Amino acid sequence: MALVKVWGRGQLTIPASIRKELQLKDDAALTLVKVGNVILMTPMTMQIDSVAKKAKNELKKTGLTIDDVLADLDRQRAQYNKERRGA
Repeated sequence: MALVKVWGRGQLTIPASIRKELQLKDDAALTLVKVGNVILMTPMTMQIDSVAKKAKNELKKTGLTIDDVLADLDRQRAQYNKERRGA
């Protein structure tokens, strides 16, 4: 556990040992979530990795490839644009 102090404008310093362990760089983005009286901070890279892993697993389950998904996205975009223009 580490003790941190909230400075002016709500800034706080994450201890160097934690930044090093989580490989947080100076411009690292964090997600902050309030759960009851607890503040949970998560590096954005962890969330992106988690979402990517879930997407990869879902693609495996369905047998789709990323090319299939991108092609479908192109079709949906074309349909949306067509409807939007009223054509």
